[in-house]
Amino acid sequence: MTTSLSAETGHTTAWTPCPILGIESSCDETSAAILNHEGTVLSNIVSSQDSVHRPFGGVVPELAARAHLSTIDRVVRSALTEAGLSRHDLGAIAVTQGPGLAGALLVGLNYAKGLAYGLSLPLIGVNHLEGHIASAWLADPTFPFPCIVLVVSGGHTHLFRREADGRTFLLGCTRDDAAGEAFDKGAQMLGLDYPGGPAIDRLARQGNPKTIRFPLSRLQKSSLEFSFSGLKTSLLYRLRGMDAAARAAQAADLAAGYQEAIVRVLVDRAFVAVRSSGVTALAVVGGVSANSRLRALLTSRAREEGVRLALPPMAYCTDNAAMIASAGRQSLLSGQRPVADLEILPSLRPGTYAGRTTVHAR
Repeated sequence: MTTSLSAETGHTTAWTPCPILGIESSCDETSAAILNHEGTVLSNIVSSQDSVHRPFGGVVPELAARAHLSTIDRVVRSALTEAGLSRHDLGAIAVTQGPGLAGALLVGLNYAKGLAYGLSLPLIGVNHLEGHIASAWLADPTFPFPCIVLVVSGGHTHLFRREADGRTFLLGCTRDDAAGEAFDKGAQMLGLDYPGGPAIDRLARQGNPKTIRFPLSRLQKSSLEFSFSGLKTSLLYRLRGMDAAARAAQAADLAAGYQEAIVRVLVDRAFVAVRSSGVTALAVVGGVSANSRLRALLTSRAREEGVRLALPPMAYCTDNAAMIASAGRQSLLSGQRPVADLEILPSLRPGTYAGRTTVHAR
């Protein structure tokens, strides 16, 4: 499955680089960031909602929207203060338009629209996945093109090929659950804390991934797609055959084996994409890229195969506004036209900008 994605930008005057505010509210983090005229991050404030959603074991959309509403102005003000700027120093605003939770997106977008209107600033809508892709260059501006980018998070597991001209080719994605969702559901079955991914990562460090082995999802050998639903089922049936004492005694090994089955597939598919595309650079971004075992395996494999690897710092792995500001800045520099009447697009597809994308078979 290969799709070429290119945005319809229309005609506009060139945008002069200047400080840009990014706003992110697609799920359960409220974030604001400032990049200067050179694209350097001056501030990146993230307010987590983990404590809000922990009692429910997952994100509750209505509670997420309410938390964004009560937090967003303070977060934006904090970002400006940390950057040493006032809102009148800004030259543009970038905001997540989708995909994400409708109510959460609406809070961020409405705040950005009001601020842009009041300050007469250009407003650019950013695809959340494009933000994650842009995070690869935040800490390493010299990371080369073309490259393979694996976006792996709670809601997304996508493989892309990124070209120097900004075109993004979707190479493959998950057929069912995202890797981050598999981590969260696995943590729930193991009785671990929320959020599940970091909880499994911590517990797995105390276990042996070879003691309890889980099946690796195998599609066709050359496939660039993923599947994690069978892995969740495997964990469920294994736990059903264990009493409480056995579960407790083997909890670390269960977590280590389950985690290994996820990260091994991610690494394998990513390097299949690298080899089949003939590139020598791989970026892995998104919340799951913070997983310590995944980072270790990727680093080792990249060294063995002579591949340049980009793993964003932890601050840019999970949802954050620095990546949104960076993606928005890139769009403005490439000539994308700001849109004053942006609307949220909760089901926005990868590679889509402001809802206007031409899709071609490669």
